Parts: sequence; C-alpha cells; structure tokens
Amino acid sequence: MQIGKLVQGFKPKRLTTALAMMAIAAGPAAVQAGPTIMYGDEGFLTLNYELQIWSQYRDFRSAENDGDSYDTFLRRNRITVLGQYNDYVGFYAQLEAGNDSRYGNDERPVYYRDAYITFDWDDSLRFIVGRFKNTFSRENLEACLEPLTLDRGIISYTPFGGTRDTGIAMWGNLADARVQYRLMVSDGREGDNVPSDTPRITARAHYSFFDPEFSYGYRGTYLGTQRVLTIGAAYDYQADAVYGNLPGRTDKQDYSAWTVDLFYEQPLEAGTLTLSGAYFDYSVNGALKGDELLVDNTVTPTAEMTGYYVKAGWLFPQRIGIGRLQVFARHEASDYDRNDDFFDQTINAVGANYYLDGQQLKLTFEYADVSFDAQHPTINSLRDHKQATLGFQLLF
Repeated sequence: MQIGKLVQGFKPKRLTTALAMMAIAAGPAAVQAGPTIMYGDEGFLTLNYELQIWSQYRDFRSAENDGDSYDTFLRRNRITVLGQYNDYVGFYAQLEAGNDSRYGNDERPVYYRDAYITFDWDDSLRFIVGRFKNTFSRENLEACLEPLTLDRGIISYTPFGGTRDTGIAMWGNLADARVQYRLMVSDGREGDNVPSDTPRITARAHYSFFDPEFSYGYRGTYLGTQRVLTIGAAYDYQADAVYGNLPGRTDKQDYSAWTVDLFYEQPLEAGTLTLSGAYFDYSVNGALKGDELLVDNTVTPTAEMTGYYVKAGWLFPQRIGIGRLQVFARHEASDYDRNDDFFDQTINAVGANYYLDGQQLKLTFEYADVSFDAQHPTINSLRDHKQATLGFQLLF
C-alpha cells in the first residue's frame, strides 16, 4: 500500500508497455507469454517456461581424454515469473537448472538466475534493482533464447560477474528512443583475494539510425520485422580488483574494459540480412602475466584479453516445408595477454535456424571449428577441435 500511495500522483501509462520493456530485458518473455493472473486494478503476474535441449558432438571427451564425445543435455531449463505491482513498479524472477546432464552431471541444483524489481518513472528514466544482466556487451544483452547463432561467445562475458551481477541500473531512452543510456553500479569481483571491496561501474550508450531498440535487452535477430542499424559502446571498471602479488597481498591493479558494437538488420524482398560485430578489450594491467607463483590464478584468463566477433545471417522470406529457414555464420578471435599462447584462439562456425513457430519453437544446427595459436601439451580443450550441435527450443 505504501508504494501505491507513493505513485498516486504519477501520470498513468499502459501496463503492456511496462511488461514489454521488462520482458525483453530478461529475454524469452519478449516473444511469448504464458498464463497471466490479474491482481487488483493494475497488477498482474505471468508465468513462462523456457527449454533448450542440445545434442553435441566433439572430437575430444574431456581435458584429459582425447576420445570423441556425444552428449545430450538441457542447455537452458527455466521457469520465469514476471509482472507488475502497478503501472510503475514491476518484478522479474527466473529459476534456472541449466546444463543438466552435461558431462554426466545430472540433477543440477535449481537457483535464481535473475531476481529484480523495476521502477519506471517514464521512458527517459528507469531503474532496475537486484540481480540481472550486466549492461556491458551487446551480445550478452541479446536475449538468451533469441540469438542469431547457436549461443554467445566467451568474449562477450565479462570476467567478473559473467552474464549477471547484483546492483542497480539507471537507464532510459532519449530523442524518440534513438539514443539510449545506461549506468550500472554492482558488486563486481568479490572474495578474500580482492584487494578492496569497491563497486563495479558500468556505462553504456547506443544510437539507432532506423527503428529504435528501446528495451534494456536486445535481440540477435528480429526475424525481418524491423529495419535496424544500431551502434553502441560501453565501459566497465572496478578499482583494486586484482593483486599482482597474491601471496604478498601487494601490487593492487584495477580492472577496466571497453567495447564497441554494431548491429544491422535489413528486410528485403528476397529475404532478411542480419550483420553484427563487436570488439572487446579487457585488462587488469598485466596482473596475470607475472611470476606464476605470485599471480592470482583464481582470476579468469579473460580478464586480460582482446577479441572480436562478426556474425551474418540470411532469413529466407517464404516458408520451406513447415517452417522458415535462416542460415548464419560466425567468426570469433581472441588474444590473451599471458606468458604463453595456449588460450589464443579462433572460432569459425556455420549453421542454420529452422523456425517452426518463430522463436517459440525452433531447431538450430551449428558446426564449429576451434583452432589455437599453440597446442597445449596436456589439456585437450586447449587444442584444435571441432564440434557439431543440434538444438531444440521451446518457449511457453
């Protein structure tokens, strides 16, 4: 009731707009809506279920075993609850039990992947509080279940926090939603090996030349429903994030990262063209390149890396059989600032999406060739390898 009193004087707006903005921020709810329960005059709650099943072949079995492997597992397995308390206050919670049965690891625990509250003053000033997607890279912000290719690349995940972090974000749209800004303050890297308990600061902005991308989250493809050209840039920073000398607890180093990205989708009479690319620079000022007995080996190698990806897709205009066909290709390269070249790699992938009912029901196939600048003498996952994946997706 206190929140209701707080917003009595606010100018009302449609619940559907608030729901759409919140749903796209989280991902799959943008393309479907499950059962909805109304609450009072303004509130409602919607329940969704999202499932991805992958069958994957790789020409190595594990880090130690170089035999071929075949594995079927639940890549993503989610129950989502989202809704609005009133026109201005919303909520989103997502339960996840992903990668169940992968590498023989069955009965994975269920946990909250997302849990946050939204507050929308108007389109130029919105807030998210809780655990949600960090606002750094475009590809991470693209809905998990609406990608162009099979999945995201590792280079799109920030080294501290991964895809999500816990904190608060302020964001909004300006100039008829052609300009979008974001500012996020979150936990960042935490733990006993962190020199100082400082906040992580992330800023991002983009400009849309044609149809605006006005939501907190993006899509990897709009399936020809929009004409989009968006350029974006972001900066990520946390002071005193890493020790250069962990045993001595000395040589504190800051973490910083920046990225630029471009997304283009053009519906044409002959089909729909999709192009996307981004460049990344992650740094902890050489803290991972010192004496192996002194550096903090708990820090992921991606904390000191540059990389880029380019993606292209073509969606055929007419149905082929019972669905629509979209072919795609991806090229990704990364260079790690280490004393060795074992992590430096290039990934080339081709594949196709077959949409039986848009993103709600689709099949995806991808073949990937992974090559490394130097072959690791004992770890098979750091040697040249190939993999093929067949994925099935259901959104309800």
